[in-house]
Amino acid sequence: MRKTNGKTRETTAFLYERLSRDDNLEGDSYSIQNQKKLLTKVAREKGYTNLIHFFDDGISGVTMDRPGFKDMIAQLELGKASAVFVKDLSRLGRNYIEVGRLTEEFFPEHDIRLVSVSDGIDTDEGENELAPIRNLFNEWYSRDISKKRRISNKIRGNAGVPMGFPPYGYMKDPAGSKSWVVDDEAAAVVKRIFRLYMDGFGAEQIAAQLSEEHVLTPTHYWRERGVSRPNRPVTEEPCRWNSSTVITILSRQEYCGDLINFKTYSKSYKNKKRLENDRENWVIFKDAHEAIVPRELWERVQQKRAGVRKRQTNKGEHNMFSGLLICSDCGRNLHYHFNSRNPEITYFSCPNTKSERGTCTGTHYIRVDFLEQVVLGEIRRLTKFVSQYETQFAKLMMGFTQQAMATERKQVQLELSKAKARDRELDTLFEKLYEDNVAGKISDERFVRMSKKYELEQEELRSSIKALQADIERIDGKAATADMFISAVRKYTRARKLTPRMLNELIDKIEIHQAEKVDGIWRQRLTIHYNCVGAITLPDTATIQAPHVTMNTRQGVYVTYEPDTPSPAADTASA
Repeated sequence: MRKTNGKTRETTAFLYERLSRDDNLEGDSYSIQNQKKLLTKVAREKGYTNLIHFFDDGISGVTMDRPGFKDMIAQLELGKASAVFVKDLSRLGRNYIEVGRLTEEFFPEHDIRLVSVSDGIDTDEGENELAPIRNLFNEWYSRDISKKRRISNKIRGNAGVPMGFPPYGYMKDPAGSKSWVVDDEAAAVVKRIFRLYMDGFGAEQIAAQLSEEHVLTPTHYWRERGVSRPNRPVTEEPCRWNSSTVITILSRQEYCGDLINFKTYSKSYKNKKRLENDRENWVIFKDAHEAIVPRELWERVQQKRAGVRKRQTNKGEHNMFSGLLICSDCGRNLHYHFNSRNPEITYFSCPNTKSERGTCTGTHYIRVDFLEQVVLGEIRRLTKFVSQYETQFAKLMMGFTQQAMATERKQVQLELSKAKARDRELDTLFEKLYEDNVAGKISDERFVRMSKKYELEQEELRSSIKALQADIERIDGKAATADMFISAVRKYTRARKLTPRMLNELIDKIEIHQAEKVDGIWRQRLTIHYNCVGAITLPDTATIQAPHVTMNTRQGVYVTYEPDTPSPAADTASA
């Protein structure tokens, strides 16, 4: 870049304007346009004829990473101007250290005249002793604004106002309300991701399929519709999905209709980086907006994701039983393998054997084809029993009567209502306290002391509310368990083949016992834990018998399936 000659430099002044959301509180005089008019007038009065404007609109003075500001500094380093005009020092920034470095070091070193109109500062007319103090007050102002904004956000967030951007699949209500509404086009993709996952596809496979079908990624989808998403990196390939995006979508609780506030936080008003908040600090509002996926589906996906351990063969294959099988002795997930001599033979075994320096005495080996026959047979047995003895099955699932549940729920609900009422009362007190502080009715010291007291009480109250809500969900879960499970079972009454979706909807886990030789016959036991109801024992009936499966699982070794006999469901049910 060509250097500016001395004569041009002496007549050139840079005029810097900045406005942030905080400054809007100051009135119209702080608008960019009004700053330009004022600075132009003053600069011409002081003899400058070549005026160049730099500005940043909507950017806080706390950060020095502003495009217009950085461009101005770069031009000053090249000797392009001899003076800088600002309305006041806070326009340069509200960071005491950085602005002090500019005024005390950078400008003098580069022989630059600084004029701050409202502060009465003109370095050509001598040093202003009040400049450092004004600079310090600017930072205090920024700190105070940040503090008050945090309190305001806390009040709004606790009242159920969405504090962040709507996730992919939702958009802000065009009618102007603060709630979210479903974005049908994006929601269809979200529903498909959940459906594919329940069908047995992994995150990588789902991402690859969406990419092949040229489905826009969330970032490019928003960009195409002119929706701003700060800090979202934009890739060159608009349809290149990755597994992390799929996993994020599968994990978001908002898709079952819940609103979650305070998932992230910042350490200080100077550091805008958002950090993950502890889950216990989240504030969750159930059924705050329309759900994209049913709650029971979302919960089942979370269960599957929590239990899945990716076990792949050397060919990168993934079996539908992966993540469902556990060792009955040590509780470890069984690993998936294939026979090196005969790749058609696939099996699972415990990785914690003594041969692998583990603690299990057995291998807990089980062939996949043997497993498929046994599990399909048990599911058919279950569906047949439910279809013939639905009332008996429902009673088997219930641990206590509807009357007992209703009494317990009523008591818990009463306590919950009282706690929520006090919580709302504290929010009102917070808001009143904040308004009194702004109006000068109470001192900052008293404000801090009283707000701290309310915060401690509210923290204890929120913990109680969460515990009470969990109790109600537990009670409701007991009441709905039988109906939900029966509804899922009915779907597979005529099943002829096992599918990943069937396994995921019906089965939580399967315990694999070590095969034992009894009376000269090798017998293999399995304990199937069903979703919602756990391991159950069906009453013996003449028409519904356990499946009989015998297979040559290894050379000359025939293994027969032996049904497990756990305690009755009412005593051992485990979700």
